[in-house]
Amino acid sequence: MTSTGGPAVSVLGGGAWGTALANAAARGGHRTLIWSRDPAVVDEINRKRSNERHLPGCRIQDGVMATAALSDAALGGIVLAVVPAQSLRRVAEQIQPLIARGTPLVVCAKGIERGTGRFMTEVVAEAAPNAVPAILSGPSFAADVEKGLPTAVTVAAADEALARQIAEKLGTPTFRLYHSTDMRGVEIGGAAKNVLAIAAGIVAGRRLGASASAAIAARGFAELMRFGRAFGANPETLMGLSGLGDLILSCSSSQSRNFALGLALGEGKGLDLLSGKGALAEGALTAEILVEKARSKGITMPIAEAIDAVLGGLIDVNQAIAQLMARPQRAE
Repeated sequence: MTSTGGPAVSVLGGGAWGTALANAAARGGHRTLIWSRDPAVVDEINRKRSNERHLPGCRIQDGVMATAALSDAALGGIVLAVVPAQSLRRVAEQIQPLIARGTPLVVCAKGIERGTGRFMTEVVAEAAPNAVPAILSGPSFAADVEKGLPTAVTVAAADEALARQIAEKLGTPTFRLYHSTDMRGVEIGGAAKNVLAIAAGIVAGRRLGASASAAIAARGFAELMRFGRAFGANPETLMGLSGLGDLILSCSSSQSRNFALGLALGEGKGLDLLSGKGALAEGALTAEILVEKARSKGITMPIAEAIDAVLGGLIDVNQAIAQLMARPQRAE
């Protein structure tokens, strides 16, 4: 997994999560390169050893450099795609002619591609066939990883040996990676929990209480499980870090952009947020396609459907709450 003359690890994306992952790799002793389209980010990382725009207070590790040349990043032994889910295809297409055959391209985005309904590793397989798709997901905030706080996530690839190698290479004493071959389960957990976290944020914003928060998380997880099983995920994966673990984190903290969006909506701040903070909340871009895919399999996801309707302006928050509470009584 090492390209001659290239960095051990390349990170596509100079945002908060990309910066935190690059620093983690460098702490593990690996020469790491961050690719960013923003020349200001590249310059700040290389000259000032910081990235104040995206991860304030972060000191860039000595083993990390930045570049605006995708051809340089393509030389990484492992390439982490830390770009928004809806931008993944474009970036994968750009790196395809530059990347060596067999290079792991590890998706670190959480979503489902709009329009095509493709899961993230499917996008990589289609857009960058030279690369080997993998997925990294789990309960993690960039600031926690950057501070060296204990964090555990899951990395999955079709080949178990490759997944194990990626986990060993990216892991540090405080950043633990479990490996798996269930790529579908790992990516479904990350995509679905983002939508459900918006619902949890709405509950908090409306001050509906701890009981309602627990109910939305539990019933939301039931929806996630139904969806995952229908699309071939291993239930044990969904019960793990990248499913239940990530859901718990995202449904309980305003550090989650999706929870923060829901919180603002619950406080009555309106859908104009989708042109600002909401644009960074992957769940806002995943809700519609998640619901479409669920309906294609006959899966009932009332919470996700309510969030999709609210984001689409079809109903308001009060109507969504009333509809969920008025659903017919049924066995759990």
